[in-house]
Amino acid sequence: MEFFSDVRTYLEINHETVLESLVQHIWLALLPVAISFVLALPLGWAVVRYGWLKHPILTLSSVIYTIPSLALFLALPAIIGTSILDPLNVVIALTLYSLALLVRTTADGLASVDQQVVEAATAMGYKPARRWFTVELPLALPVIMAGLRITTVANVSMVTVSALIGIQSLGQLFTRGFQLGFYAPPIVIGLVLSVLLALLADSIIVLVQRLVTPWARVGGAR
Repeated sequence: MEFFSDVRTYLEINHETVLESLVQHIWLALLPVAISFVLALPLGWAVVRYGWLKHPILTLSSVIYTIPSLALFLALPAIIGTSILDPLNVVIALTLYSLALLVRTTADGLASVDQQVVEAATAMGYKPARRWFTVELPLALPVIMAGLRITTVANVSMVTVSALIGIQSLGQLFTRGFQLGFYAPPIVIGLVLSVLLALLADSIIVLVQRLVTPWARVGGAR
Protein backbone atom coordinates (compact mmCIF):
# COMPACT_ATOMS: atom_id res chain seq x y z
CA MET A 1 0.00 0.00 0.00
CA GLU A 2 2.87 2.34 0.79
CA PHE A 3 4.26 1.83 -2.71
CA PHE A 4 0.99 2.88 -4.39
CA SER A 5 0.76 5.81 -2.00
CA ASP A 6 4.22 6.97 -3.07
CA VAL A 7 3.27 6.70 -6.74
CA ARG A 8 0.04 8.66 -6.16
CA THR A 9 1.88 11.34 -4.21
CA TYR A 10 4.50 11.68 -6.95
CA LEU A 11 1.79 12.07 -9.60
CA GLU A 12 -0.08 14.66 -7.54
CA ILE A 13 3.06 16.77 -7.24
CA ASN A 14 4.51 16.20 -10.73
CA HIS A 15 1.47 15.44 -12.91
CA GLU A 16 2.08 18.43 -15.21
CA THR A 17 5.68 17.38 -15.86
CA VAL A 18 4.66 13.77 -16.44
CA LEU A 19 1.94 14.84 -18.89
CA GLU A 20 4.33 17.12 -20.79
CA SER A 21 6.88 14.31 -20.99
CA LEU A 22 4.21 11.92 -22.29
CA VAL A 23 3.05 14.32 -25.00
CA GLN A 24 6.66 15.00 -26.05
CA HIS A 25 7.36 11.26 -26.08
CA ILE A 26 4.36 10.57 -28.32
CA TRP A 27 5.30 13.00 -31.07
CA LEU A 28 9.01 12.14 -30.92
CA ALA A 29 8.13 8.45 -31.35
CA LEU A 30 5.32 8.65 -33.90
CA LEU A 31 6.33 11.51 -36.21
CA PRO A 32 9.39 9.57 -37.47
CA VAL A 33 7.16 6.55 -38.13
CA ALA A 34 4.81 8.63 -40.28
CA ILE A 35 7.66 10.22 -42.22
CA SER A 36 9.48 6.94 -42.79
CA PHE A 37 6.28 5.18 -43.87
CA VAL A 38 5.77 7.76 -46.63
CA LEU A 39 9.41 7.49 -47.72
CA ALA A 40 9.52 3.69 -47.53
CA LEU A 41 6.76 3.19 -50.11
CA PRO A 42 8.65 4.61 -53.12
CA LEU A 43 11.96 3.17 -51.91
CA GLY A 44 10.46 -0.28 -51.43
CA TRP A 45 8.90 -0.05 -54.87
CA ALA A 46 12.27 0.93 -56.36
CA VAL A 47 13.97 -2.05 -54.69
CA VAL A 48 11.43 -4.44 -56.23
CA ARG A 49 11.24 -2.68 -59.59
CA TYR A 50 14.99 -2.23 -60.11
CA GLY A 51 16.85 -5.29 -58.90
CA TRP A 52 20.26 -3.60 -58.93
CA LEU A 53 19.09 -1.25 -56.17
CA LYS A 54 18.22 -4.04 -53.77
CA HIS A 55 21.70 -4.80 -52.45
CA PRO A 56 22.92 -1.21 -51.87
CA ILE A 57 19.66 0.05 -50.33
CA LEU A 58 19.12 -2.92 -48.03
CA THR A 59 22.79 -2.99 -47.05
CA LEU A 60 22.71 0.72 -46.21
CA SER A 61 19.54 0.24 -44.17
CA SER A 62 21.20 -2.58 -42.22
CA VAL A 63 24.27 -0.44 -41.53
CA ILE A 64 22.13 2.47 -40.30
CA TYR A 65 20.23 0.24 -37.90
CA THR A 66 23.47 -1.01 -36.30
CA ILE A 67 24.47 2.52 -35.22
CA PRO A 68 23.80 2.96 -31.47
CA SER A 69 20.98 5.44 -30.93
CA LEU A 70 22.84 7.51 -28.33
CA ALA A 71 25.84 7.85 -30.66
CA LEU A 72 23.57 9.03 -33.49
CA PHE A 73 21.79 11.52 -31.23
CA LEU A 74 25.18 13.00 -30.34
CA ALA A 75 26.60 12.94 -33.88
CA LEU A 76 23.69 14.60 -35.68
CA PRO A 77 24.18 18.10 -34.20
CA ALA A 78 27.70 18.17 -35.64
CA ILE A 79 26.44 16.95 -39.02
CA ILE A 80 23.38 19.17 -39.51
CA GLY A 81 24.34 22.10 -37.29
CA THR A 82 21.58 21.87 -34.69
CA SER A 83 21.81 22.24 -30.93
CA ILE A 84 22.38 19.03 -29.03
CA LEU A 85 19.13 19.74 -27.13
CA ASP A 86 17.12 20.18 -30.33
CA PRO A 87 14.37 17.50 -30.57
CA LEU A 88 14.92 17.57 -34.34
CA ASN A 89 17.97 15.39 -33.79
CA VAL A 90 15.78 12.68 -32.28
CA VAL A 91 13.20 12.97 -35.06
CA ILE A 92 15.86 12.61 -37.77
CA ALA A 93 17.63 9.74 -36.01
CA LEU A 94 14.44 7.77 -35.42
CA THR A 95 13.28 8.47 -38.98
CA LEU A 96 16.50 6.86 -40.24
CA TYR A 97 16.00 3.84 -37.98
CA SER A 98 12.34 3.53 -38.96
CA LEU A 99 13.13 3.85 -42.64
CA ALA A 100 15.82 1.19 -42.33
CA LEU A 101 13.19 -1.26 -41.07
CA LEU A 102 10.28 -0.21 -43.27
CA VAL A 103 12.17 -0.23 -46.58
CA ARG A 104 12.92 -3.91 -46.10
CA THR A 105 9.40 -4.88 -45.06
CA THR A 106 7.87 -2.76 -47.83
CA ALA A 107 10.08 -4.45 -50.41
CA ASP A 108 9.24 -7.88 -48.97
CA GLY A 109 5.53 -7.07 -49.03
CA LEU A 110 5.53 -5.88 -52.64
CA ALA A 111 7.67 -8.82 -53.72
CA SER A 112 5.18 -11.23 -52.12
CA VAL A 113 2.32 -10.09 -54.37
CA ASP A 114 1.31 -12.88 -56.74
CA GLN A 115 2.44 -11.93 -60.24
CA GLN A 116 -0.59 -13.67 -61.72
CA VAL A 117 -2.79 -11.16 -59.92
CA VAL A 118 -0.69 -8.30 -61.28
CA GLU A 119 -0.89 -9.71 -64.80
CA ALA A 120 -4.65 -10.16 -64.47
CA ALA A 121 -5.04 -6.52 -63.42
CA THR A 122 -2.92 -5.44 -66.38
CA ALA A 123 -5.05 -7.54 -68.71
CA MET A 124 -8.15 -5.81 -67.32
CA GLY A 125 -6.74 -2.47 -68.45
CA TYR A 126 -5.23 -1.18 -65.20
CA LYS A 127 -2.53 1.41 -65.81
CA PRO A 128 0.70 0.99 -63.76
CA ALA A 129 -0.11 3.73 -61.23
CA ARG A 130 -3.69 2.58 -60.70
CA ARG A 131 -2.59 -1.06 -60.50
CA TRP A 132 0.03 -0.24 -57.87
CA PHE A 133 -2.33 1.71 -55.62
CA THR A 134 -5.41 -0.49 -56.00
CA VAL A 135 -3.90 -3.97 -56.39
CA GLU A 136 -0.23 -4.33 -55.46
CA LEU A 137 -0.08 -2.02 -52.43
CA PRO A 138 -3.27 -3.34 -50.78
CA LEU A 139 -2.07 -6.94 -51.18
CA ALA A 140 1.32 -6.00 -49.71
CA LEU A 141 -0.17 -4.13 -46.75
CA PRO A 142 -0.29 -7.04 -44.27
CA VAL A 143 3.49 -7.46 -44.52
CA ILE A 144 4.10 -3.70 -44.51
CA MET A 145 1.85 -3.17 -41.50
CA ALA A 146 3.66 -5.91 -39.60
CA GLY A 147 6.87 -3.96 -40.12
CA LEU A 148 5.10 -0.77 -39.09
CA ARG A 149 4.06 -2.35 -35.81
CA ILE A 150 7.63 -3.40 -35.02
CA THR A 151 8.96 0.04 -35.97
CA THR A 152 6.43 1.88 -33.82
CA VAL A 153 7.09 -0.17 -30.71
CA ALA A 154 10.85 0.14 -31.24
CA ASN A 155 10.57 3.93 -31.53
CA VAL A 156 8.56 4.21 -28.32
CA SER A 157 11.41 2.39 -26.62
CA MET A 158 14.27 4.28 -28.26
CA VAL A 159 12.89 7.74 -27.47
CA THR A 160 13.63 7.11 -23.80
CA VAL A 161 17.37 7.08 -24.62
CA SER A 162 17.16 10.73 -25.68
CA ALA A 163 16.66 11.68 -22.03
CA LEU A 164 20.37 10.99 -21.50
CA ILE A 165 21.21 14.07 -23.58
CA GLY A 166 18.51 16.24 -21.98
CA ILE A 167 15.59 15.79 -24.41
CA GLN A 168 12.25 15.78 -22.60
CA SER A 169 10.49 12.41 -22.78
CA LEU A 170 9.31 9.65 -20.49
CA GLY A 171 12.96 8.64 -20.28
CA GLN A 172 13.53 11.62 -17.98
CA LEU A 173 11.46 9.84 -15.35
CA PHE A 174 14.04 7.05 -15.41
CA THR A 175 17.04 9.39 -15.16
CA ARG A 176 15.35 11.48 -12.47
CA GLY A 177 14.68 8.39 -10.41
CA PHE A 178 18.31 7.29 -10.54
CA GLN A 179 19.72 10.78 -9.97
CA LEU A 180 17.57 11.46 -6.94
CA GLY A 181 17.84 7.97 -5.53
CA PHE A 182 14.04 8.01 -5.44
CA TYR A 183 13.72 4.88 -7.51
CA ALA A 184 10.21 3.47 -7.41
CA PRO A 185 7.63 6.17 -8.32
CA PRO A 186 9.20 7.99 -11.32
CA ILE A 187 10.76 4.87 -12.82
CA VAL A 188 7.62 2.79 -12.45
CA ILE A 189 5.44 5.59 -13.84
CA GLY A 190 7.74 6.01 -16.83
CA LEU A 191 7.84 2.28 -17.44
CA VAL A 192 4.07 1.82 -17.21
CA LEU A 193 3.34 4.80 -19.49
CA SER A 194 5.90 3.61 -22.07
CA VAL A 195 4.41 0.13 -22.15
CA LEU A 196 0.84 1.46 -22.36
CA LEU A 197 1.82 3.84 -25.16
CA ALA A 198 3.43 1.03 -27.13
CA LEU A 199 0.40 -1.22 -26.64
CA LEU A 200 -2.02 1.54 -27.62
CA ALA A 201 -0.07 2.45 -30.77
CA ASP A 202 0.21 -1.22 -31.75
CA SER A 203 -3.53 -1.75 -31.20
CA ILE A 204 -4.39 1.26 -33.36
CA ILE A 205 -2.21 -0.07 -36.20
CA VAL A 206 -3.86 -3.49 -35.94
CA LEU A 207 -7.30 -1.85 -36.06
CA VAL A 208 -6.35 0.22 -39.11
CA GLN A 209 -4.97 -2.87 -40.82
CA ARG A 210 -8.21 -4.75 -40.24
CA LEU A 211 -10.20 -1.86 -41.66
CA VAL A 212 -8.11 -1.47 -44.82
CA THR A 213 -7.49 -5.18 -45.46
CA PRO A 214 -10.78 -6.92 -44.59
CA TRP A 215 -9.99 -9.79 -46.98
CA ALA A 216 -6.94 -10.71 -44.90
CA ARG A 217 -9.08 -11.00 -41.77
CA VAL A 218 -11.63 -13.18 -43.58
CA GLY A 219 -8.86 -15.36 -45.00
CA GLY A 220 -7.27 -15.75 -41.58
CA ALA A 221 -10.58 -16.78 -40.04
CA ARG A 222 -10.83 -19.66 -42.47
